Order: sequence, then structure tokens, then C-alpha cells
Amino acid sequence: MGEETSLQFDPVLAESDLIISGIVLTLWLSAAAIVLGCTLAVLLVALRTLAGRWAGIVVDAYVELMRNTPFLIQLFMIFFGLPLLGIRMSGVEAALLTMTLNLGAYSTEIIRAGIDSIHKSQLEAGLSLALSRRQVFQYVMLQPAFARVWPALSSQFVLMMLASSICSFISVQELSGAAALVEQRTFRSFETYIIVTGVYLVMALSLKVFLLWLGRRLFPQVSGLARLDAKAEAA
Repeated sequence: MGEETSLQFDPVLAESDLIISGIVLTLWLSAAAIVLGCTLAVLLVALRTLAGRWAGIVVDAYVELMRNTPFLIQLFMIFFGLPLLGIRMSGVEAALLTMTLNLGAYSTEIIRAGIDSIHKSQLEAGLSLALSRRQVFQYVMLQPAFARVWPALSSQFVLMMLASSICSFISVQELSGAAALVEQRTFRSFETYIIVTGVYLVMALSLKVFLLWLGRRLFPQVSGLARLDAKAEAA
């Protein structure tokens, strides 16, 4: 007779404090990376737009480097490489730095695409009103670009939150790292990852809903464009 097996969630739930601490760290890393990554992206787009050809080349090189190398390799390069240069940081600090640089690169490209979609006549109109190049960039280019690419940025934010699970490879006790520790303590692998899968799903959907709400508050035209796209697809 085969050995009887059954799902036992009680041992896993008894370690709920570890899972909760992992959730908190995941949310903190994600929120901090989103804020810092967006700030970095805006600065890089401004540098690329306003500072001339060579600045654009440097920004493009950085974007291509980050977008065409695995996140795990970037994480290892920062965590293991920077100490060789005398820069020591904890696993959490290395995780946050890597997430910020990675998200900043992807967000830079997304925002750049939004700026490129703005018609030149709008830029000419801004200059004709005697606005400075900085004012044209901020009010005529950046704000409309954000409105147009907010859905794409939102998707990238969710992907970065999910990618934070990779940080467990450098012993960061975010949700996946906490799950690995719970698994070691309870020997209930399947039950542990069933729970963690559900938690990630809830967090991802909650973040998507929050970003959708935030986009509608910040950029009312985003929801209008989404409705037009939905009607076009249904037609």
C-alpha cells in the first residue's frame, strides 16, 4: 500500500510571523524601489532630453545594460562586486539598489517612448509662449508622457514587486526568503508555497488596483483612453 499523504497547513501557519515579516519587507522594498526608480528615470530622461548628445549616449548605454542583463546577475554584481571596491552594504541595501537601478532603466525607456509620442507642434507651441526648455520639458513633455504611459509603468511596478523574490538569493528575508525558512523548519514545502503563491497573487492584484486608482486620480485622461481602447477592441 502506498503511503498516505495529506496537506497540513497548521505547521506552516504556526510560522506566520515569518511570513508576515517577509510580506512587510517585500512591500517596503517594492515601494522604495518604485519611488527611487521613478525619480531616477525622470532624471535620466531629463538628462537625455536637455543635456545634449553625449549625455544621451551615456543614458542609452545604461538603459541597454540594465535591460539586457538578468536581474539576478545585476544583484550578484552589486552584492558581491561592490565590496571589492570598498563599498559594503547589507543584503537589503544591495537588493534596494539593484531594484532601483533595474526599475529606473525600464521606466526611463517607457517614459522616453511617451515623450516621443508627443507631437512636435506641442513643443513648438510651448516655446512660442516663451517657456524655458526646462518648463517645456516639465509641463509640455513630461506630464503628458506620464499620462500616456501610466498603464505600462504600472505593469512594470507590479513586475518589480514580483521580481523582489529573486533577492532571496542573497539571503534577504523578503517573502520568498521567509518562505524558504518556513519550509526548512516545517518540511512542508507544498503547503508553504501554496500560501506564498496566494499572498503574491493578493499583493499583485492589490497593487494593480491601487495603481489604477492612483492613475485615475493623477491622470484622468488615462481612464478615458482605456475606455476608448476597450471600445475599439470590442468593435
